[in-house]
Amino acid sequence: MGGPGGPGGGQQGVFVINKNAKRDQGRKAQLTNIQAGKTVAAIVRTTLGPRAMLKMLLDPMGGIVMTNDGNAILREVDVSHPAAKNMIELSRAQDEEVGDGTTSVIILAGELLGVAEPLLEKKLHPTLIVSGYMKALEDAQTLLKEIAYPVNVDDPEALREIVRGSIDTKFAARFGTLISDLAVQAVKTVCIVKPDGRKEIDVKRYAKVEKIQGGELTDCKVLDGVMFNKDITHPRMRREITNPRVVLLDCPLEYKKGESQTNVEITKESDWEKLLQQEEEEMRRVCDDILKVKPDLVITEKGVSDLAQHFLMKGGVSVIRRIRKTDNNRIARVTGAHICNRTEELQEAMVGTQCGRFKVQKIGEEYFTFLTECKDPKACSVVLRGATRDVLNEIERNLHDAWGVARNIILEPSLLPGGGAVEMELAARLKEKSKTIEGSRQYAYRAVGEALEVIPRSLAHNCGSDVVRAMTDLRARHAAPGHAHFGIDGKTGKVADVKAQGIFDTFAVKQQTLRTAIEAAAMLLRIDDIISGISRKQQQQKSSAVMGADDETFGDARDG
Repeated sequence: MGGPGGPGGGQQGVFVINKNAKRDQGRKAQLTNIQAGKTVAAIVRTTLGPRAMLKMLLDPMGGIVMTNDGNAILREVDVSHPAAKNMIELSRAQDEEVGDGTTSVIILAGELLGVAEPLLEKKLHPTLIVSGYMKALEDAQTLLKEIAYPVNVDDPEALREIVRGSIDTKFAARFGTLISDLAVQAVKTVCIVKPDGRKEIDVKRYAKVEKIQGGELTDCKVLDGVMFNKDITHPRMRREITNPRVVLLDCPLEYKKGESQTNVEITKESDWEKLLQQEEEEMRRVCDDILKVKPDLVITEKGVSDLAQHFLMKGGVSVIRRIRKTDNNRIARVTGAHICNRTEELQEAMVGTQCGRFKVQKIGEEYFTFLTECKDPKACSVVLRGATRDVLNEIERNLHDAWGVARNIILEPSLLPGGGAVEMELAARLKEKSKTIEGSRQYAYRAVGEALEVIPRSLAHNCGSDVVRAMTDLRARHAAPGHAHFGIDGKTGKVADVKAQGIFDTFAVKQQTLRTAIEAAAMLLRIDDIISGISRKQQQQKSSAVMGADDETFGDARDG
């Protein structure tokens, strides 16, 4: 050890890591992670439940977002701490996976990190805490299956009640059953039963929300077809057609230009005439291919030249151009048409005949095309009307959550009591079971039970009721068996029988919330070293940016 590089050599220590790197090790790293997790959870804690507060956020473009949707809030928050970024990722994952419970998952993960703090103070090893957490997760999932009860998906009233339970915590609750009806109807429209009995519900692709300012909220509806913000290309084309024959194209109806810059030298004037004639004949051929299948409506994703418009108009065809690919896919689903890539390949089988009515309508300042009265549509548009843009945006966010709930319940038809009842029941059972676990793992196992109580506690807190009294009452009730359906009534803050009041959560959301929160907390607790180093290049860029901003920088400041 006393060699030239050792302590006895009197030489300077070797720097392996860049001097500019900031490094937290051991206990300090764990505590900063816990602190970051708790801070993120504190942001959204007040947005849980029917009496939730709204958050107002300014996005980088200067726009304003007002919402109480956990994912929408955290998406706009700019954080620099790696653990906080990880927490925000949780709500995004939850939103994509099940569409609801984005606030709960963050609050629960924050609390799970919080209860681990005293355990680390007691010098409990993080690996022990994590193994306790994982054991608790296994048992909690088994208990969830015991508490859950099935639901009849074919009863529309039951479905509506379940979706209402999710929507009541949101801004849209004041509009009664409006949003839940829209959600259930849209999800049932896009539901496809595969030959093997599996159900496929792709709301993201095939249910499109169209927000139009103005009008009454009661004008919101799910169309039996689709609509999009386009007008016909020529004013003399028909604006209304009953039972139209629809042709969908993915190719331009205009003359092809040369790939590279093409120069043509013409010596005779008649040659120029011939060139133009050729263009016209090419266009006529393309239009004849289309007119062969006798369509009433041609919709293309690319452009349409004036010449093509002229020929098609003569044939009595209405044309819509430059439509989005996603819209085209939806139209294909509702009309039964196939999207064709080349006009030469058009056949009778590719023509869509399932649409009952094509109509172009002016709403406000813009023209909208409606393809409605479709036979058994497998895609739909949801038209939202409202006074201001902010209201429409918030209703759209609520609708997405409602879609998530409706989709989950159709795919996995089992329910759990809401209002924090499940969390209290799990907490009581896990605390009871922790006594049977040997060694110091039982402390971590018990901590999960204590952390779960944060959901009913936050619900009671957001109502402004007496939290301590409500929690003591709940604990006493859940200690006795058979009281699994007692929770907090989110509107009054009193302890109530949530099953009787129709407050439910879907099994898929609860299971995903628990799994995501516990696994994320376990992952963050196992981190014992955080190195946030800035590379030399980035530093040079930063310093040059500073110099550019202020030319009178002296030498020392530039050296970095």
